[in-house]
Amino acid sequence: MRRRLKWAGIALAAGVAAGVIGYIFILPNLWSPAPPRDFSGLTASAERGEYMVRAAGCVACHTDIKKKGKPFAGGPPLETPFGKFYGPNITPDKSAGIGNWTLQEFSNALTQGIAPDGSHYFPAFPFTHYTLMAQQDIADIKAYLDTVKAVSKPARDNEIMWPFSDRNLMAGWKWLFFQEGAYSSDSTKNASWNLGAYLVTGPAHCGACHTDRNLLGGRTSPALTGTKSGPEGHPVPGIRREQGQMVDWTKEDIIFGLQTGLKPDGDVMGGAMGEVIEEGTSHMNDSDLSAIADYLLSVGKKDEK
Repeated sequence: MRRRLKWAGIALAAGVAAGVIGYIFILPNLWSPAPPRDFSGLTASAERGEYMVRAAGCVACHTDIKKKGKPFAGGPPLETPFGKFYGPNITPDKSAGIGNWTLQEFSNALTQGIAPDGSHYFPAFPFTHYTLMAQQDIADIKAYLDTVKAVSKPARDNEIMWPFSDRNLMAGWKWLFFQEGAYSSDSTKNASWNLGAYLVTGPAHCGACHTDRNLLGGRTSPALTGTKSGPEGHPVPGIRREQGQMVDWTKEDIIFGLQTGLKPDGDVMGGAMGEVIEEGTSHMNDSDLSAIADYLLSVGKKDEK
């Protein structure tokens, strides 16, 4: 009996030692970022950046609108199965915001999920979609955020259960679920379709809410097919042509819905989608909304981006 206990103790100690070694030496090296984006030769436009901030949904996540918070000084809680996430301060304040960030550091955050100190962001921040963004859009957004009023309000700490609160584990998560890289146009499609695909899968990050996730937060189903447990635990419909609420929608229905929040039957799109429309898509131009509609109406089982 004592010999069995002895060997059991040795096995347990060996298992713990292997876990520690893996955590320290193997896990951090499972995923490594691609080379930094090249911003040489680009001229950033703060005016266009203001538009792209809306298209990318930054306002609703980084401003506590219901409590009349200051723009981009920190957002309301995002309820998830892992806990509460808070959109941080992204004003140019040098201590509480991103005032000390370089354009390259800003790009690393958006496209790689890496903070300036080298730590990993959680995928509640949709870097898995922002990685598709073009360098010009990234530079323009940074240029605009540099112009907003600085607010000295520290970011709220996320309220996440362990072990999901351990940022080091995100290296393993990225190895499993994250594909880094800018959007690549489909030469078989026209310009409007490609623009729509870029906006939907990239800046607008529609799949972040409209796609089902597994227990680890990774995508488990085709994009935009909906989920029973989206933001705040509420179901989110599929927005592919062949299913969900989009079955009978026309191009004009989609454009009008993204402008006004009204469905073809006169019902209102409320909740999180209501905020997306009010603070984001209702500010987008007709050309971009038309492109989004072209893409959504084409997406199906044999034509997925």
